[in-house]
Amino acid sequence: MQAGSTGALSSFDLATAIAHRVRDLGGRALIVGGWVRDRLMGRTCKDLDLEVYGLPADRLKSLLTEFGTVNTVGESFTVYKVADIDVALPRRESRIGRGHRGFEVKGDPDLSFPEAARRRDFTINAIAWDPLTEEYLDPFNGRADIAAKTLRAVDLDTFGEDSLRVLRAVQFSARFEFVLDDATRELCRGIALDDLPSERIWGEIEKLLLQALRPSIGLQLALDLGVIERLFPEIHALVGCEQEPEWHPEGDVWIHTLLVCDQARTRIEDLDRARQIVVMVGAVCHDLGKPPTTAFIDGRIRSIDHEQAGVAPATAVLDRLNLHSIDGYDVRKQVLGIVAHHLKPGMFRQSPTPVSDGAFRRLAEKVDLELLARLAKSDCLGRTGNFDCSAMDWFLERAKLLGVEHAPPAPIVKGRHLLALGLTPGPRIGTILRQIYERQLDGSITTLEDGIALAREILAEQS
Repeated sequence: MQAGSTGALSSFDLATAIAHRVRDLGGRALIVGGWVRDRLMGRTCKDLDLEVYGLPADRLKSLLTEFGTVNTVGESFTVYKVADIDVALPRRESRIGRGHRGFEVKGDPDLSFPEAARRRDFTINAIAWDPLTEEYLDPFNGRADIAAKTLRAVDLDTFGEDSLRVLRAVQFSARFEFVLDDATRELCRGIALDDLPSERIWGEIEKLLLQALRPSIGLQLALDLGVIERLFPEIHALVGCEQEPEWHPEGDVWIHTLLVCDQARTRIEDLDRARQIVVMVGAVCHDLGKPPTTAFIDGRIRSIDHEQAGVAPATAVLDRLNLHSIDGYDVRKQVLGIVAHHLKPGMFRQSPTPVSDGAFRRLAEKVDLELLARLAKSDCLGRTGNFDCSAMDWFLERAKLLGVEHAPPAPIVKGRHLLALGLTPGPRIGTILRQIYERQLDGSITTLEDGIALAREILAEQS
């Protein structure tokens, strides 16, 4: 095979071709990790990793150049990328410090597969498959755990050296709907998490929220393991926060939030990644304002103004996850907009007087109304009992009719128009533009001519 000719091959075919060449040179290449696990579970996995035994690093790298450009991912621990697959030597790890990066890792082609697999987190991830012989290598009985839907640590003595594995347990449990075995569960409860950086925490939380069909499974496990209390005290405050049974027969705010997350997960498949994240993080955070506002008033449980009260704790959660913009989309603004306004769709529909078009346009300045409607529908359905949740459909339809389901209307009058009237650049222009835009939001300014006329009136009044 000539260099650069891998484009026509699938990842599996490329891995198989590499395995043949490795065997020709006296080594053995095994497919390892998530691809093998998912194959056994009847799932698809886009990431394919090869582990090569019996060849030193220089010979492996030279061999791989036959299949295309070789990019070194980790020279010290010998990981190479060819096309879209990772090819690595089995690795030895030595603990040199705290945290998931506190290891010295070296490639060692002379390791046996059981020795190499012992460093993996869970038995379901410690299975290899030989693409040439179609043989499974399963030294820790991962296939039996898959059949039993059990998540189990490979090595209880070394599992806790990498604190990220606690969060991996949470997201795997949710994604696969597996039960964490008792010994691993107890171990996870005692592992410190204060060494984890925000990006690593978010990486696992994102998988939990976007890849699990029922995120509530992982969230409940996170609560049981102490993850919620230790990493997200603002969310932990939902536990035991009572709600009025007439409107929330399901129980406290934590239980309600779990139900809302599962409902929200059914409403994001057609969205891009950034907007999926907005809806799911919004579902987790939407009621964070209830703990500080909940009180017994006139014999009933009330959480007055909990929307606005939720903005500060939601901001703290976003800070912990270091969430801002994703793929150019302002996730933070939208999540906080959802938290601050998640009751608006129902309130608009139930208003005793008709809600104006201007109210919709102004709300669209603060949050994407379609994402808000999706979350509000999930919020309404995230309860036990029978409730009319049609208000959210009405809300979204009205927003679409106005053309503001994703953003407010673009200003008709712009700075250049005021400059043409003789104004000089400065803050005055912004003030006048906002006055005109407010009238546009109300619907009284619909054309450029109307806007220019209003601008002239304002200038005349100020002269």
